[in-house]
Amino acid sequence: MGDRHNPKIEASARDPEDWVSGDDPMTPAQASYLKTLAEQADDPDGYADGLSKAEASKRIGALREKLGL
Repeated sequence: MGDRHNPKIEASARDPEDWVSGDDPMTPAQASYLKTLAEQADDPDGYADGLSKAEASKRIGALREKLGL
């Protein structure tokens, strides 16, 4: 069971720059989560309007790491 191929897991592990939709605007869910993480990390530059999905994902990852999540 653990050896099954899961494309969703593999896709999430890829570099956001390689995503087909990486240049699309960040989703509302990404924006909300990014705002929350930036506030928790006391990082006012962590959130910005107009980010791409890829950039938002990278910032989310960096803030999660900073917060130890």
